[in-house]
Amino acid sequence: MGKNKLYWTFQIVGWTLNFSNEVFAYSLQYGYDNQLIFQAVTNISLAIFLTNIFRYIVKKYNLITLSLPQLSIRVLLGVILMDTFMVALNLPLDAKYTGQLIIENPILVIEYFISFGKPLLVWVLVYVFYHYSEEKGQREIERIRLKTSIKESEAKVLKAQMNPHFMFNALNSIRALVYEDPTKAQQGITQLSNILRSSLIADRRTTISLKEELRTVEDYLALEKVRYEERLQTKWDVDDNTLGIQVPPMMLQTLVENAIKHGVQKAIGWGFVEINTSIINHKLHIKIRNTGQLHSTDSDSESGGFGLKNTAQRLDILYGNDACFKIYQEDNLTVCAEIIVPTEYSDQKNNNISVEPNTFKAAS
Repeated sequence: MGKNKLYWTFQIVGWTLNFSNEVFAYSLQYGYDNQLIFQAVTNISLAIFLTNIFRYIVKKYNLITLSLPQLSIRVLLGVILMDTFMVALNLPLDAKYTGQLIIENPILVIEYFISFGKPLLVWVLVYVFYHYSEEKGQREIERIRLKTSIKESEAKVLKAQMNPHFMFNALNSIRALVYEDPTKAQQGITQLSNILRSSLIADRRTTISLKEELRTVEDYLALEKVRYEERLQTKWDVDDNTLGIQVPPMMLQTLVENAIKHGVQKAIGWGFVEINTSIINHKLHIKIRNTGQLHSTDSDSESGGFGLKNTAQRLDILYGNDACFKIYQEDNLTVCAEIIVPTEYSDQKNNNISVEPNTFKAAS
């Protein structure tokens, strides 16, 4: 049943029951009279008419959106006006039964106001409370939708900010090889094209599977391996059961880039980057360990500071309190970045995928 039909059903049934009770009470006190039926029908019609006028005014002037004090004043005025109309109609109609009593004791008119005011007040309170709650619920839904829309926009902006930054560093890596070793430069361009392909796909999606993200990281490390050669050592410890879980695109690549620039690049002799994934307490845990000192990424003006802030913001937008990101000094020579995200965001196409023999090698 639609809202409009439900409204009219309650209107007719409710007021009919209310005034039928009045007819019964008068019949017990003064005896049954056909005029009581006429009065009941008249009162039912007037009550429906008045309350429907009240409803029209509430809708036309959108009174439900007013503050509670402002709404309360208008509700009270509405009840008083409707009550006055009901009393004005019923005083002459009831003259046969109570006319003499009222003449002798005019204070009894107050009982009329109370008698008709109570059902009118109940009707108005129920009507206003229902629509006030409905309006509040709608406003809350709109607020949540707006908040979600803003978060989605922020996520897209943050993700878009990372791609030019990454491109700048990747092209610099290749540029350094063009004259020194053209063959390795060609290999670097191939790796970069793979990363760009992944980046273009990622721009259309909020999350991707961990397996896809690790492929991008693998290409990036291969590109950096061309540049750093034996100075860069990598280690993979990837749990097969984590590969289908969804993560923000280019997020791990950003952290690995940060690990190389602020760790391996500054290391004396050689440095390492280790990637570890596991599921603990139904959550995905990702650790990126690297050679380095944490204080080297404190400045927001450096890519590391920007990348870390970006990662924290993206996780907060996508997962809220369900995700966690922290970076800390594990020991004197090792920095660890740890990400924790829910496992509910999984890609069914990548679940139960076994890792190919040469993929995500234990060490290189």
